[in-house]
Amino acid sequence: MKIFLKTEDEVAKMRKANQLVGKTLGELAKHIKPGVTTLQLDKIAEEFIRDHGAIPTFKNFPNPFGGPFPASICTSVNDVVVHGIPDNTILEDGDIISVDCGALLDGFNGDSCYTFCVGEVSPEVHDLLKVTKESLYKAIEVAVAGKHIGDIGYEIQSYCESYGYGVVREFTGHGIGKEMHEPPQIPNYGRRGNGTLLKSGMCLAIEPMITLGDKSIYMMPDRWTIKTSDGKPAAHFEHTIAVYKGKSEILSSFEEIEHLESN
Repeated sequence: MKIFLKTEDEVAKMRKANQLVGKTLGELAKHIKPGVTTLQLDKIAEEFIRDHGAIPTFKNFPNPFGGPFPASICTSVNDVVVHGIPDNTILEDGDIISVDCGALLDGFNGDSCYTFCVGEVSPEVHDLLKVTKESLYKAIEVAVAGKHIGDIGYEIQSYCESYGYGVVREFTGHGIGKEMHEPPQIPNYGRRGNGTLLKSGMCLAIEPMITLGDKSIYMMPDRWTIKTSDGKPAAHFEHTIAVYKGKSEILSSFEEIEHLESN
């Protein structure tokens, strides 16, 4: 398992790719409302990424279980945890949708995910999103040189489980760079002080996937879509970071989304 430490020049390229992903999610935020289809969102994202000189990494991404991914973003609605395929599904008031987006720019990858509310959601679901997002930032605080991967997972698991939520085990965060998925894997559960030592120059995608009910999941016949076994909603937030001593840098951004949400 070779972990690639990035130079400052490479981190700068990673930053640009991830800022583009953040802008893409910000653009989608303008369109996520009742009546829109997930396929329409996919078209907007692909055009936006390509217009900015990048390639949507998810399109035709290989699948160990089946055919390549057919779209530019993953659109996971309500009880879909990850890897939802954009289609003619119409978003309805009260839905949530996790949009996972990746872009390859100048040889380096950006990767980020945000779970959006469609119209007015229930207080129960709103709280799930709030806690999942907070767990991401708690994990990033400890994702510094000298800590371990288990410290990241511990922060997410302990925080989310304290609210009674389920922490998905089968899917993880990951290293990222010239490849979308590089070593090491970053589970959303773990023990402090366990796992790979974090070093300056590592670039990691940290992505809590948290369920309102039981943590168990299953795969749909399309061999991509992952759903909660009990049909309850799931939230998914993801940032790409560069690891440093003391404080790591978040390379992706939710700023544009949060600006729209606050208005």
